Amino acid sequence: MTGTAHYPFTAIVGMDDLRLGLLLNAVSPAIGGVLVRGEKGTAKSTAVRALAALLPDIDVVPGCRFACAPASPDPRCPDGPHEAGSGVERRGTRMVELPVGASEDRLVGALDIERALADGVKAFEPGLLADAHRGILYVDEVNLLHDHLIDLLLDAAAMGSSYVEREGVSVRHAARFLLVGTMNPEEGELRPQLLDRFGLTVEVAASREPEQRVEVVRRRLAYDDDPAAFSARWTDDEAALRGRVVAARALLPEVVLGDGVLLQIAATCAAFEVDGMRADIVMARTATALAAWAGRAEVTSEDVRQAALLALPHRRRRNPFDAPGLDEDKLDETLEQFRDENETGDGDDEPEPDPDGGPDGGGGGGIPPQGDAPDSPADNGGATGPAEAPGPADAPAAPSGAGEQAAVRAAEPFRTKVLSVPGLGEGASGRRSRARTDHGRTTGAQRPKGALTKLHLAATVQAAAPHQRARGRSGRGLVVRRDDLRQAMREGREGNLVLFVVDASGSMAARQRMSAVKGAVLSLLLDAYQRRDKVGLVTFRGRDAEVALPPTSSVDAAAARLETLPTGGRTPLAAGLLKAHEVLRVERLRDPARRPLLVVVTDGRATGGPDPVALAARAARLHEGEGVASVVVDCESGIVRLGLARELAGQLGGTAVTLDELRADSIAGLVRDVQGVQGSSRRAA
Repeated sequence: MTGTAHYPFTAIVGMDDLRLGLLLNAVSPAIGGVLVRGEKGTAKSTAVRALAALLPDIDVVPGCRFACAPASPDPRCPDGPHEAGSGVERRGTRMVELPVGASEDRLVGALDIERALADGVKAFEPGLLADAHRGILYVDEVNLLHDHLIDLLLDAAAMGSSYVEREGVSVRHAARFLLVGTMNPEEGELRPQLLDRFGLTVEVAASREPEQRVEVVRRRLAYDDDPAAFSARWTDDEAALRGRVVAARALLPEVVLGDGVLLQIAATCAAFEVDGMRADIVMARTATALAAWAGRAEVTSEDVRQAALLALPHRRRRNPFDAPGLDEDKLDETLEQFRDENETGDGDDEPEPDPDGGPDGGGGGGIPPQGDAPDSPADNGGATGPAEAPGPADAPAAPSGAGEQAAVRAAEPFRTKVLSVPGLGEGASGRRSRARTDHGRTTGAQRPKGALTKLHLAATVQAAAPHQRARGRSGRGLVVRRDDLRQAMREGREGNLVLFVVDASGSMAARQRMSAVKGAVLSLLLDAYQRRDKVGLVTFRGRDAEVALPPTSSVDAAAARLETLPTGGRTPLAAGLLKAHEVLRVERLRDPARRPLLVVVTDGRATGGPDPVALAARAARLHEGEGVASVVVDCESGIVRLGLARELAGQLGGTAVTLDELRADSIAGLVRDVQGVQGSSRRAA
């Protein structure tokens, strides 16, 4: 096996932090796990999988499938009760991997409903949460995990136990585990609730130094040539590292976390305005583990600083488009200020006057006042206002070349109306359109296709009742056969593919509307993030259209492309529609269950290429008999309006809304279902 000691950590930027984060959790599992963020091919999974070899062995009750500790067995263990003196079995700490496509029963376990109804027996098959108890639960590509699995994972992590119930038959067992996840931010971000559950987070990236990259290749080739010999080279290093983990665990209860350090932790969390109290708790546990790892019995300010760098970056995001991170200068300033206040008592003493006159004095030196700066109003014709700053978001963009204007900033986003696809889908779990799902309200029953997962009790009893006399029923119990079982049909919500087709032509910039348009699209992107959609971005201007962002789960990537979108040139609206049709056609082959929603943002004024109205019907269909739900965001303004965007919406078989009507608080209503091909047919009739 290739352990953490085998990898050339210097070849990966941030790998030292990853190594430290994993080892600290090995010392103190109460920290709450690690989230590893980074680009593909940076050995994230390799490092995580090596952690199990560094953890000490554990004692379990022999034969217990739920890894109960002999000294304190779980009183609710399905394999219990475990009597005192039932023996001890020693085994290694497990690392259990949760696949992204795992089912609910695979995660929490499965109850045999048929045996429960017919024989009254609780036949429970443990899931991955039971396997991970007292070990590691590893989720690769955790940001792609389905919502219903995330909810179950959050419940287990919060309660330290797993609860399974099927039609009144329930099982509960302990499920305390170290949660470790890896993700590539390009594929989408995590829900804030799950993000906060990870104690620490680290960022990794491949080194750009040729020598370090060569060493990575060298070791990989050596391992491929002879895995056993390669592992043997690092046996002593791995044993030493494991011994250090055991020693740090033994020292951990003796580490002193003084009131001064706790105040320092609290002051740091307050300075960075993190939500809730989990950050303070995680920082305290991490700082204590750092001291134990260093062989010290007392926590220092440097431990607090290192703990903040690991525990706070992912807790400072205020919206999905904020990148995780921590301002180290501000961190050092906060810690230094706290130390100064403690050295001077309560921190209320008057500061010593500046020898050059102080910040309020008239002396020179220090930072010059703004009026003396080269860009001050004094150098700008004697104006008394502030120095000229970049124009407001809605100001016209400055030309950056012939026929093109520089990108403008998006206006402030707002809460949008709910745009949904009509009909009933069967796509991935989400929060936008109606769909048949494993969760949600029960709408009917059917014979199970494969294993029964959600029993429809009333339908099952109704199917079994007519056959009771023929089956020789004599007691109060119901005689149930496999053919009687009925699966509950449920309706919930799915995520969709929202493809934005944005007009970036000169007409949008000339009327100073691009800032408002970007703000509207940004608002829709925020809505797509919350509803677990995939998004794509097509832009058109000049002579052609381009795919600015292929369909992806990374909504923040779409926001970044939108922010840098330039404007200018003619309006090839038809080219944009045809490009959108091609994107949807290809995506349909890749992900046929995910239904698309086409959002065209334009004023409808086509000044280049063929007539867009004539091509709209083609763009609105993927293939014969199947249409694309569409909405046109009408950006036309002014007293005289031609209504071209609404005409385009009619040809697409969709609906047109203005920028104002897009707001959730507009008088047009809170919910607007996008009309599909059926609506178009009704209008034509």
